Amino acid sequence: MSAPTSHRRTGDTYRPGSTIAQWQPEDDSFWRATGHKVANRNLWVSIPALMLGFVVWQVWSVTAVRLNDVGFGLTTSQLFWLTAIPGLTGGTFRILYTFIGPIFGERKFTAFSTLILIAPMLWLGFALQDTGTPYWELALIAAVCGIGGANFSSSMANIGFFFPKKEKGSAAGLNGGLGNLGVSVVQLVAPLVVTAAVLGAPAGDPQRDTVKNEDVWLQNGAFLWVPLLVIMALLAWFLMNDLKVAAAPFSRQKIIFKRKHNWLMTWLYVGTFGSFIGFAAGLPLLIKNNFSASGYQATTYAWVGPFIGALTRWAGGWLSDKIGGARVTLVSFVGMAASLVVVISALPSGGDEGSFWAFYVGFLCAFAFSGIGNGSTFRQIPVIFRDLHLKKAAGQGPEAEGAALKQAEMESGAVTGFSAAIAAYGFFFIPAMFANLAVTTALWMFIGFYATCLVVCWWFYARKGAEAPS
Repeated sequence: MSAPTSHRRTGDTYRPGSTIAQWQPEDDSFWRATGHKVANRNLWVSIPALMLGFVVWQVWSVTAVRLNDVGFGLTTSQLFWLTAIPGLTGGTFRILYTFIGPIFGERKFTAFSTLILIAPMLWLGFALQDTGTPYWELALIAAVCGIGGANFSSSMANIGFFFPKKEKGSAAGLNGGLGNLGVSVVQLVAPLVVTAAVLGAPAGDPQRDTVKNEDVWLQNGAFLWVPLLVIMALLAWFLMNDLKVAAAPFSRQKIIFKRKHNWLMTWLYVGTFGSFIGFAAGLPLLIKNNFSASGYQATTYAWVGPFIGALTRWAGGWLSDKIGGARVTLVSFVGMAASLVVVISALPSGGDEGSFWAFYVGFLCAFAFSGIGNGSTFRQIPVIFRDLHLKKAAGQGPEAEGAALKQAEMESGAVTGFSAAIAAYGFFFIPAMFANLAVTTALWMFIGFYATCLVVCWWFYARKGAEAPS
């Protein structure tokens, strides 16, 4: 049996908190005896930690909706910018997190990257209690909150190392999908906890909502997450593992910038995840600006879309394991384009008040298809790099094939993180486009972009005779 042999040779105990020198998920005997237990333990700690990262990243999408109600006096453009700025810093720090996690060890880095999110939540909570807080400070807090979104790149790259090829899609779908639920969690929970003094006197005094004529505690939407961040940082430190196979200096990881498929898959993931996270950030204000006069409240409806998209991410990964990621990715782009056509037709125009329910259902479908595409693209990446490296090593013996697999794992992890970093800028650009362009113009531009994604996916990955079928 390979697992006991590896254990005697390396001294690996696979206990929580340890560094594992030998990891062989493609060895069936090792996977059944040891691997799946360790991998699943790391996965189920990673998920809630990642979810909290998304909570911090997206807290402004729901906070901005009520700022003027309590007396901040910001313009519509300023509010959209507050929801957009976390996307800019989140995407930028994702690039850093992609490469720094494997250098220091993902267990240690997960604990550290979770713990530091306490700072922006405390800062935001105190700033919201003073309507005289200047706009530049609010913008700076939004920028620091964006660091929460960076956790995704290191988390997704790490989890991919733990699972065999046949389960990578499902594992990535669960980690990413349930992690993405942080968007819905903050958009659902924050509006509820701000309506009462649920955190007691230490959280501070209420503000007066002049629209609803009631007391609210906007700071609760920030302070609530602080103890949970502490708990998850401790769990990550004591229960997760570092894998030697995942450790790689930047000098080795930077090879991905010479790989064509790094750039092509990044393009596709911008279309899927960029849409998901950008729509999640922008939808609350879109509802408020276009349909609040008709009685529809953003905080009542906005969280459902990200919730659906997070769940369908797992479905996209699972389905891709069955029928191939490229096919599923094609379907996701067709579905997103069709959904946005429905949204455009339902928006108010001229004297027409539009149709909220057509608008809303269209966006829910767009979220569902974006989630499916998120899962399928992340399943494509390891398959593409594994097949390409094995093809180069074909006929050179088991040692060469083993080295090829290790190189493929390292590169696919780096590509996963890098593509996630670039796609995160959708969080910035989509609300920014809504702030500076007509909404319909922005939506038609997204549809045009999806058309380019369809061409790339079909030509390189889905058609008969494609260069890298996946």
